[in-house]
Amino acid sequence: MTLLNNPRTRRRRLGVAATAAGLLAALLTAAPAAATPDPGDSPAAREEVSKSDAAKTRAAIAVGDIPGQDEIVHSDNIQHVTNIPKDALPGTNSDLAFQGRYAFAGNYDGFRIFDISNPKAPKTVAQVLCPGSQNDISVSGDLLFLSTDSSRSDSSCNSTTQPANEKSSWEGMKIFDISDKRNPKYVAAVETACGSHTHTLVPERRYVYVYVSSYSPSASFPDCQPPHDGISVIKVPRKSPQKAAVVSFPVLFPGEGADGGGNPGSPTNPGVSKTTGCHDITVLPSKDLAAGACMGDGILFSIKDPEHPKVIDQVQDNVNFAFWHSATFNQKANKVVFTDELGGGNAATCNAEIGPNRGADGIYEIVGKGDHRKLVFKSYFKIPRHQAETENCVAHNGSLIPVLGKDIMVQAWYQGGVSVWDFTNSSKPKEIAYFERGPISTDTLVGGGAWSAYYYNGYIYSNDMAKGFDVLKLSDRRTDPAKWVHMRELNVQTQPDYFGFGW
Repeated sequence: MTLLNNPRTRRRRLGVAATAAGLLAALLTAAPAAATPDPGDSPAAREEVSKSDAAKTRAAIAVGDIPGQDEIVHSDNIQHVTNIPKDALPGTNSDLAFQGRYAFAGNYDGFRIFDISNPKAPKTVAQVLCPGSQNDISVSGDLLFLSTDSSRSDSSCNSTTQPANEKSSWEGMKIFDISDKRNPKYVAAVETACGSHTHTLVPERRYVYVYVSSYSPSASFPDCQPPHDGISVIKVPRKSPQKAAVVSFPVLFPGEGADGGGNPGSPTNPGVSKTTGCHDITVLPSKDLAAGACMGDGILFSIKDPEHPKVIDQVQDNVNFAFWHSATFNQKANKVVFTDELGGGNAATCNAEIGPNRGADGIYEIVGKGDHRKLVFKSYFKIPRHQAETENCVAHNGSLIPVLGKDIMVQAWYQGGVSVWDFTNSSKPKEIAYFERGPISTDTLVGGGAWSAYYYNGYIYSNDMAKGFDVLKLSDRRTDPAKWVHMRELNVQTQPDYFGFGW
C-alpha cells in the first residue's frame, strides 16, 4: 500500500521512488513499492456515438435544451460550494462514507480522505493507492472497509489484474485501521465468493458484520460458481480485525438446479437481468430490517439474526426494471425506493426514447406486519430533464435528507447530475432541486458524472467519477430543518434512525 499525500503528485508518475520530494510512501505490505493504478480495473471505454446523435447533442446545446460541454447549471435553491479535482488517484471515483469531520471517497485506484470541517475548503488528509474496482467504501469506529470486485494476483495493495478463471486470483474485502487518518494501515483481507461489488455494515458493539454483495458467476470461475444466489457474511472483531472471517452464506433465492430461485431473466423476461446474487443491500438496524437490490429482484428481509438474514418478501418488475441496483428506506420504514440501473451506468438512458419509467426509481410501500410484510408498488421517479445522447445517465446512489415528517432524498444520476426529490406522496414524487454539468463530450459517450450524492451535516457531497469531489449547499424551506440533524458517522447503506424514535 502506498500513501500519496502531496498535491503535486498529479503532475508526476505515481511509480516514482519514495524519496521524491514531498511524497510519503508507507509500504505496509511485502510487495514492491512501485504500485501503479491498473487500467485493468477501469470502467467501459469511450464509445463513439452516431453522427446523427452527435448532431442532436450539439443542436440541443445550441438552443439551450441542455447545458454546454462541462457547463454547470443548477436550480436557484442549490449552491455549488466547491469542487476538489482528482489528485494522485486518477481512476474512477466511486462511493462515499463519513465520520466526524472526515469524508472518505472511494476510487478504483484506492481511496482519499478529506477533512470537511470547513465544507467550503475541504483538505486532503490522505490518499491511499490500492487498486481494485470498485473500491466501495464504509467506515465504523477505527475501521475502514474496501470492496474489491476485480480478479487480482493477491490481496495486497500492490496486486495486478489476473483472470477470474485462475484459481489463485483474489477478490473480496480489505480492512484498514484509520485511527490515524493521515496514515491508514492495511490490517486484514477476507476473500469472498465472486468478490465484493458492494458491501453493507451491520455494526454491533464488539463486532461489525459485513454483508458482501456480488454477482455474475461462471462455471469457469473456480471461486465464483453458479447459481450464487446469496451473500457472504463476514464477522469482524473490532479489537482484532485480523481475525475477520466469513461466517455464513445465506441463500436468498433458494431454488432447484444451476439457475436457483431468482429472476430467470432473458429470454423468459426479455431485457431483465438474471438474478445471480445481489448488487447492493441497505440495512435499517433500528428496525432489524434490510432491503436488497438483487439484479432481477427486489427483496425485503429481517436481520434480527445478522448472521442468518431471512427474506420476508420478493418482488419483480419485468416491464420497466432491467437491473435492481440499490435501495433506500424512508425514515418510518414504511417505504423503500429501489433504483434501476438500466444500461449498467454506461448508457444514455435519460432521454425521450427511454421515457420516464425505465432507468428510474421505483417507490414501494411496505404493508402488513412482521414476517407478513409486503412490498407494494406505487410509482416511478426519474429526473425531468433530458440528457444528451453522449451522457451516461441513470438512477444511482442517494440518501435521505432527514426532515421529520417528510420523505426527501438526494440522488446521483451520473451525467444527469444530482437531484433532490420529494416522495412524501408515494404516488406523486417530484423534483425540488438539481445540479448538473453539461456533457463531457459532444461526439463520444464518455463515462462520468455523479456516482454518489449524499446529505451529511448540512451539506450535499457528491463524488463525480471524472470531475472530483463536489460540495453543494441546499437552501430550501422544505429541507432547511435537516440542518439541525448532525451525525457522528454515516454509511448510507447502513441507514440511521435520524430522530431516535424507532417508530
